[in-house]
Amino acid sequence: MRYFTAGESHGPRLTAIIEGVPAGLSLSAEDINIELKRRQGGYGRGGRMKIESDQVEITSGVRHGKTIGSPITLNVTNRDFKNWEQIMAAQDVEDKIKKQRRLTKPRPGHADLVGGMKYEFEDLRNVLERSSARETTMRVAVGAVAKKLLHELEIEIANHVVNFGGREITSPENLSVQDIRQTAGLSDLSIFDESQAEELRNYIDQIKKAGDTIGGIIETRVEGVPAGLGSYVQYDRKLDAKIAAAVVSINAFKGVEFGLGFEAGKRPGSQVMDEIIWSEDKGYTRSSNQLGGFEGGMTNGEQVIVRGVMKPIPTLYKPLMSIDTESHEPYKASVERSDPTALPAAGVVMENVVATVVAQEICDKFDSDTMNELRDAVASYKKRLSEY
Repeated sequence: MRYFTAGESHGPRLTAIIEGVPAGLSLSAEDINIELKRRQGGYGRGGRMKIESDQVEITSGVRHGKTIGSPITLNVTNRDFKNWEQIMAAQDVEDKIKKQRRLTKPRPGHADLVGGMKYEFEDLRNVLERSSARETTMRVAVGAVAKKLLHELEIEIANHVVNFGGREITSPENLSVQDIRQTAGLSDLSIFDESQAEELRNYIDQIKKAGDTIGGIIETRVEGVPAGLGSYVQYDRKLDAKIAAAVVSINAFKGVEFGLGFEAGKRPGSQVMDEIIWSEDKGYTRSSNQLGGFEGGMTNGEQVIVRGVMKPIPTLYKPLMSIDTESHEPYKASVERSDPTALPAAGVVMENVVATVVAQEICDKFDSDTMNELRDAVASYKKRLSEY
């Protein structure tokens, strides 16, 4: 199972093509639209979210509500394109149009300058349009398909914010996916402890008034994953490494940890490793889950716990200084659109990206031409593990 995305932030549409989804998976546009709507929610969002109400169109790979094994094409129309039709036109246009919304003042923290240097662009909009977080729309759409597949295999996933702009969010250690969905899933801040919500909203409002932005830490948990996904035999087959790479590839994400994560470096080994236990009904399990469900690059059957750190959105309404690429003179960086925070929305992106990697790993490991074949293969594998 693999996918590609295409499209510019202010272009006519965003597209994803997914190959390798088993035939026979029930799938509708609404399954995907639910996730797209979640991505556009959350306290602190503004501008673009009022313009766009993302709806997907499935143009291949699904017939009569079921996948048919051929590539699935997903399209999301950018409604704002009507205001950018000439500026983002594929055909050549007059010079005066080319100068409209031309960007020569790169924004600190963005891809603008480095992308322009790499691809020899005089207009840095060519970089902005693709490097924009708008691209994550299609990764959420792909993730929605992956989540549908995982649900059929009784694998569930959810996310919540555990640190909001430096403020720790209270939550119990042994959280289930269902717990997260019933609490953080209903919160516009994606937090477990609603008693902290009012304080956080006031904090976000203050940050917005100051023309600044905040980031934070998001935790995603996956349940029902069988032991043995991934492999220790080569570095590039380790599943935790694949998940880490996928999470860091999300716009503004700068770090990943599993289980205790960086805290493990501060503790002795006796307080880090998870003791192995066995019972007749459950087989092999662990007495704790400090390692976040991974050992040797492989799932160990425990809940997968992965956290990603998102830096503050780099576009500031009180801009930092930059350099004009034409004149080389100092200049305040330009502002496209910005929010004080996009942390709850970023959690939705992270959740769907992690779901995609897990679904890809499952389709790689098991026979998966059809959903019936995949279900049987996974069930047979789980039975074998239980008898080990």
